[in-house]
Amino acid sequence: MAAATIALAGIILPVNADAGMGYAVVPTTIIYPGDTLSGSQLQEVEVTNPNLAGDYAKSISQVEGLVSKRTLLPGRTISVSALREPYTVTRGSSIRLVFSLGAMTISAAGTPLEDGATGQVVRARNMDSGVIVSGTVLADGTIHVRAK
Repeated sequence: MAAATIALAGIILPVNADAGMGYAVVPTTIIYPGDTLSGSQLQEVEVTNPNLAGDYAKSISQVEGLVSKRTLLPGRTISVSALREPYTVTRGSSIRLVFSLGAMTISAAGTPLEDGATGQVVRARNMDSGVIVSGTVLADGTIHVRAK
């Protein structure tokens, strides 16, 4: 009985030591720059290389919905730095510019001059006056203009 317990412990311990290394996310198909990652294109695999280091993605929920900045190959780990948030506003689209100062709020039609994700500062053109302003992209797709 004791010999069986020791033999069983010898089998289980190495498996548990490897299990502590965690998981990495790898694509199942080629993902091209500009593509949005979906769960159907990804799988989580157990990390078996103790020398694997870096900023690789560890769960599908961490990268799902993000956009690839470069080509991702099947079976290769996904570097988090190779991904970006999707753009909230895109260059040339119609958006709303909002300027607030105290209780006063001014709103105008505008168009972004560059793509931008939520929280980024982008330049935009006021469609009524033609003036180019800078502002922060908000989650609802408006740009909050800063005072000069």
